[in-house]
Amino acid sequence: MPALLDDVRFAFQPLFNLNTGGVVAVEALARPHDGSVQDLLQAAFQAGLLTNADVGLACRAVRSAADHDLLLPLHINLLAITVADRPEVMSPLYGALRDARRTPDSIVIEVGEPYSRANRARLARGLQTLRNNGFRIALDCVGEGDVPLGLLTSASPDFIKLDREIVRTLPDDAARCALVRSLVHLGEYTGGQVVAEGVETEAQLTYLRKLGVGHAQGNMLAPPQRRPAVNARIAPEAVTETGEIRRHAGPRVTDFLHPATTLPEHATSEEVREVLASQPTVTGVVLVDDEGRPKWSVDRNRFLLAVTGPYGHALHAKREAARLADKPHIIGTEASALDLLDVVTHANRERTNDDLIVVDHNERCMGVVRVADVVRGVAELKVEQAAALSPLTRLPGSDALAKEVDRRIEAGEIFAVSWLDVDSFKQVNDTVGFAAGDDLIREIGHDLAELANAFPGVQVGHVGGDDFLILAGLDETVPLSARLLDKPYTAEGRHITLSLATLICAAGSVGSYREVSRLLAPVKEHAKSLTGSSWVMGRPGSERRDVLRGAAQRAVS
Repeated sequence: MPALLDDVRFAFQPLFNLNTGGVVAVEALARPHDGSVQDLLQAAFQAGLLTNADVGLACRAVRSAADHDLLLPLHINLLAITVADRPEVMSPLYGALRDARRTPDSIVIEVGEPYSRANRARLARGLQTLRNNGFRIALDCVGEGDVPLGLLTSASPDFIKLDREIVRTLPDDAARCALVRSLVHLGEYTGGQVVAEGVETEAQLTYLRKLGVGHAQGNMLAPPQRRPAVNARIAPEAVTETGEIRRHAGPRVTDFLHPATTLPEHATSEEVREVLASQPTVTGVVLVDDEGRPKWSVDRNRFLLAVTGPYGHALHAKREAARLADKPHIIGTEASALDLLDVVTHANRERTNDDLIVVDHNERCMGVVRVADVVRGVAELKVEQAAALSPLTRLPGSDALAKEVDRRIEAGEIFAVSWLDVDSFKQVNDTVGFAAGDDLIREIGHDLAELANAFPGVQVGHVGGDDFLILAGLDETVPLSARLLDKPYTAEGRHITLSLATLICAAGSVGSYREVSRLLAPVKEHAKSLTGSSWVMGRPGSERRDVLRGAAQRAVS
């Protein structure tokens, strides 16, 4: 078996952050001289040496990366059954890391199929041991492989890697689009980043960005190469909001994450200078302790100004770089981009452009965030949000509500969509003037925004003219609607009534936002036929309509 591994070479494929356009890591891909990796592992299995061969490939990946002085995070592959094996089988990997002068926190272990052959309890323990020792975890082949759904939550992976077969069918396969959107939403709760493998077309890339996928790799972006393409770049994209928990906080700092260039906390100034000289795109160096926790932050410009001035090299070269460093600006992985800008705002003026160091719950360095990226991303997000708002009420338009309705449908949630409008609004404008009509619409929009703040999970939108949409859960719909309809509205002394049509959508009862809007139309027509402020409730697939407010108009004799 060692002889077979001797014939294995490695190619390296970059992973791109789709928000910043830069390379954030590289994956080591084994390239046997004859056959495929699967053939090699099958031969090892038949010889009873599968885990040994699997760990041996991982060791060779680490050593091959060291030949290229690769400082970016390295993704290496291990089978789920290897991770579930005895802890001592991993001993050679730790030896390879020592030889390569790498620490576990710079390694992402991509756990691959088959998962069904791995004992679930031992796999959980193996993953936890790797995490405790500093490794980050990725679950590979998600979508087409046999990854247990429970593992996506219990393992809290740092990365969820979409199988290339899922990506290949985008954006044409609606069900798979829904799967990707659901995984992105899951990642919002677990802290995992979704990575799309096998991106081959611009259409795939565009749609992945639309779905909120933050990382990607594929031949269109950069093919695997013997020499890692660490300086490759793609066009960055505006950060888009995805999922409920980001609706108010904005994008997370991890959306802008760059790999950190780290050295031991007692590194000399000469060692730091050599790193900066060999990597002109690096903006700073993080000095970390033995556990990977940041102790000092070395800013490129201030450091080079000190060591390249008169007598700078003689004064500093052999002394610890910490003398020319600053205490690091640290922020957690769950922080939002706005939290980061708040940290920068309160920093000393000369440090407002310093990188911020992102740390995990153990305070270990996960990477750095550049302030310029965050400012750009937040600015683009705000422009996009502003363009989608009604200029009269500052409420979101129909596109935002459509996305949220479709998300709730795909998640199998039970929810209610209500369509509100002003009765005889044209007569309001014709009798008391359009300025008074505008004031009325602003007032209703303001009240809806306040109700949305009072009821978590509620979204409201102004879809044009005197039409508003309200999206809520069942428990919120009745008290919200009652408070809205109980308020008396007037325009220049003229009494105003409202019509509210609500559609209760159980899981599987509707297929899209367009269908919801079509089913709401007759319910709203029923509500408009009643006198006074009215409220009518309907359900998909049923002709029954419940009149909760309003009275039938009397026939004229």
